[in-house]
Amino acid sequence: MRLTHFGHSCVLVELHGSTILFDPGNFSHGFEGIEGLDAIMVTHQHPDHADPARLPALVEANPGAALYADPQTAQQLGGRWTAVRAGDEFDIGDVRVTGTGGVHATIHPEIPVIDNTAYLLGDAESPARLLHPGDSLFVPDHDVDVLALPAAAPWLKIWEAIDYLRAVAPRLAVPIHQGIVADQATGIFYGRYSDMAPEGTEFRVLPSESVVEV
Repeated sequence: MRLTHFGHSCVLVELHGSTILFDPGNFSHGFEGIEGLDAIMVTHQHPDHADPARLPALVEANPGAALYADPQTAQQLGGRWTAVRAGDEFDIGDVRVTGTGGVHATIHPEIPVIDNTAYLLGDAESPARLLHPGDSLFVPDHDVDVLALPAAAPWLKIWEAIDYLRAVAPRLAVPIHQGIVADQATGIFYGRYSDMAPEGTEFRVLPSESVVEV
């Protein structure tokens, strides 16, 4: 599996010959010129995960891409977007996709909770080669190989992220959702996750816009 991190929660996954782009939001960069995608997947409606200014051009540049989003976002975007609910399963080439989770983490009790679909990418040997949870701390029933770990968010305390990392206990964890903190502050978060990851888990920061084999 190959990963390319375009900042914040936008990750390009290349697995079994399929290319899948997650959460092209307004805190991300460098995804604008991508063509030949097999699928675009959006976890939820917030603009840092689905940029209303750049998403239409990305879709237009990838007419063959299947488009998937949580139910609320799919309804808002309309057109070719397909809603994915927890428990839904479908294939992108040889990649099996499973929708999990279902709701965004609570930001504040007075703020309505919105849909958030977490996605598992897998195959015949493992249904959880990769987990992209969006803005949630959903722990699947399957052993996860690679976890896209929310590193910092208005709804997230660092101890919650550490406990989530330990609960999922992936082979590899890569930080996402760090676009809300200054570059010089990311080490505060990354150091804790690296030092306090469970035994057997590697914590690795992906270089920006560079393809990494994992």
